[in-house]
Amino acid sequence: MNEFKEFEGILLIDKPRGITSHDVVDRARRKFKIKRIGHAGTLDPMATGLLILLVGKATKLSQYLMSLDKVYSGSITLGESTNTYDADGELMFSKPVPDMTFEELQEQMNSFIGDQYQTPPMYSAIKLKGQPLYKLARKGKEVEREPRFIRVSKFLAKKYEASRIEFTMACTKGTYVRSIAHDLGEKIGCGAHLSSLRRDASDKFKVEDAIELEKLEALSHAELGSTLIPGHQATPTSLI
Repeated sequence: MNEFKEFEGILLIDKPRGITSHDVVDRARRKFKIKRIGHAGTLDPMATGLLILLVGKATKLSQYLMSLDKVYSGSITLGESTNTYDADGELMFSKPVPDMTFEELQEQMNSFIGDQYQTPPMYSAIKLKGQPLYKLARKGKEVEREPRFIRVSKFLAKKYEASRIEFTMACTKGTYVRSIAHDLGEKIGCGAHLSSLRRDASDKFKVEDAIELEKLEALSHAELGSTLIPGHQATPTSLI
């Protein structure tokens, strides 16, 4: 009998920068010694913050938890556009950043608030005939992507200095924050890319309640159970 079979619940991880969400799942599987672990919404390798893992029978909550609204904080660099729309991509062009007051910048950002359809970027894990779009993008190919309905409830500048915007955003599932950063740069006329991103919350689940991956891996078998939230506590609340 598998002595680890009893593990079941929601695990909140504070994902570090530089690894994929699948890497986090693999490391959790090795630690818990159970294959039945999944996630409720990926983060790009450059992103940090809240990653919800589902352990054991809690994987049946995946679709439900993926639908929760998200809150992010991060930074956008104006004047530099990349092919992936973020700091991990190749610089495509640089342009001077026009003079703007903080209020003028916020006015531009306000135009992204509300219901809208967003076309996913080519550098994404969305699959076309079984192949991730990013693999096609790396070959220099671009294909038509179906726009997706999203809602941005909040997009606020917290600080603007030296062409760098520090922001906070609240949005629905499936929103590509780096696409909004790119589109903001296009709207201003100088280009832009997402230079950092952190998921702060997914509905009532907060990153301050998450455990760092390295700390999880340092726990003993007896301590692992205490990191899991029972599935019945997944009832949503409103963050907005």
